[in-house]
Amino acid sequence: MWNIFNYRRRKTVAVKVGNVTISGESPVRVQSMCNTDTNDIEASAAQIERVAAAGGDIVRLTTQGLREAESMRLIEERIHADGCHVPLVADVHFTSHVADAVARHVEKVRINPGNYCSEGLEETERRLSVLIDICRQRGVALRIGVNHGSLSKRIMERYGDTVEGMVEEAMEYLRICQKLKFDQVVVSMKSSNVRVMVHSMRLLVLAMEREGICYPLHVGVTEAGNGEDGRVKSAVGIGSLLVDGIGDTIRVSLSEEPEAEIPVAKLLRSLTDYSAVPPLDVPDDLREVLDLFSFKRRVTRSVGNVGADHVPVIVGEGVEDMRAEGANLLMLYADEVDEAVIREAQKETNVILVLSSRFGNPVADFRLAFARLVKAGCEVPVILRRDYDTDDLTELQVRASVELGTLLLDGLGDGIWVTDDHVESKAIESLMLGILQATRTRISRTEYISCPGCGRTLYDLQGTIARIKQATSQFVGLKIGIMGCIVNGPGEMADADFGYVGAGSHRVSLYKGKECVEKNIPEDQAVERLVDLIEKS
Repeated sequence: MWNIFNYRRRKTVAVKVGNVTISGESPVRVQSMCNTDTNDIEASAAQIERVAAAGGDIVRLTTQGLREAESMRLIEERIHADGCHVPLVADVHFTSHVADAVARHVEKVRINPGNYCSEGLEETERRLSVLIDICRQRGVALRIGVNHGSLSKRIMERYGDTVEGMVEEAMEYLRICQKLKFDQVVVSMKSSNVRVMVHSMRLLVLAMEREGICYPLHVGVTEAGNGEDGRVKSAVGIGSLLVDGIGDTIRVSLSEEPEAEIPVAKLLRSLTDYSAVPPLDVPDDLREVLDLFSFKRRVTRSVGNVGADHVPVIVGEGVEDMRAEGANLLMLYADEVDEAVIREAQKETNVILVLSSRFGNPVADFRLAFARLVKAGCEVPVILRRDYDTDDLTELQVRASVELGTLLLDGLGDGIWVTDDHVESKAIESLMLGILQATRTRISRTEYISCPGCGRTLYDLQGTIARIKQATSQFVGLKIGIMGCIVNGPGEMADADFGYVGAGSHRVSLYKGKECVEKNIPEDQAVERLVDLIEKS
């Protein structure tokens, strides 16, 4: 297993995608996906060039059919004529013959095992071997892209809608690639649920290690949303893997223009590179104390409303209220947690540890402190504090989400405390609640599972998201899916309470859970009908 205390990039084979190499030896590559109609050559080419100008290494486009496959050829010709040579990826669902066709025109093809072939492993291998032959001849890479919401019927019958099922879905295809001696493969495990995505990726790394497979990994949180929510959710999910050296190419899926994703992805990449940080000295008996695969919160005692079964708290201007209620806040750096501190903390029942970090890799620093606490059987609750000094709100959002969100996903921490003198307290409070919401450790607002849109989207996605948020923000705790089309929509919003899914040109279908309850509603009526459906349920 990877070392959770000292950063090291996972070693992988090198996969060539046009003029870009994806591997554990190369920089983490950032990419995006067009939301234009793939058959609109001019609009697609212009958007690709904007993504490339923003620093995107790779661009993906939806490829529904043979017409779109031909359009991909024309788009590539157009951007090359303009002097843009960013590699293109074709995103294919349902139709294996389209994957075969478009592999003759692009640098990489993405297929979804959940809908690539539904006729058993023997037929899957036959079809995949055809595609691999084309890819091998042309030097084209292949992405095996598993989605939590669209697992195959075969996998669902054996594993249900689980992370173990996601891992097995991927491994079935990777074993075929191994058998055919094709190593130009990238693999991804995506979900709109950050916990599911991170858990499945961690388990996939273990599964590949057991079988001697070392393909690069594409990391992203699908349907992350927009604004602060989208940035926090993506930073928590992607960042919690990158800090452990897991991930070779990333996509921040925002319901915004594709070029807006690139600065966030580049910031994530830079903030999670701890290669220059000196290693921590970790005693052997602490190396395997923490379990990163169960997502169980560390057992702690209750001090007021902190610890035990209480949801994690956020701390700010109200810190004096905690002291007034009798809590003894013992403020320390993580590297000061030793046997003497632990003995003192355990003596009094009102002690809460408030841990900060002065180490270059704060996640590892905090983990080591928690390992000492767990090893000693210390159940004193811990609040994680990070003090920042930036007036860049996006940087604050990304950095805090990575450094605190990773630990919350590890089950560590009974509260968080973010400070930054350059940022208003209301914005910091929103950020802290957003981190807890993204890790699903505390729900305080409506959750929106909104896709970034692509060429399949046939209505105004960004405008619709804004209207839905305005009309439904009072439904705290509800999960509302806002999907551009039917291809991934119902699956990716599988754990949503209600769904708004594009059904055609300016037409929408509404879902309650996984059931479609209203079909083909005119777009101008759909938001009102959604609110009515929620209120009557």
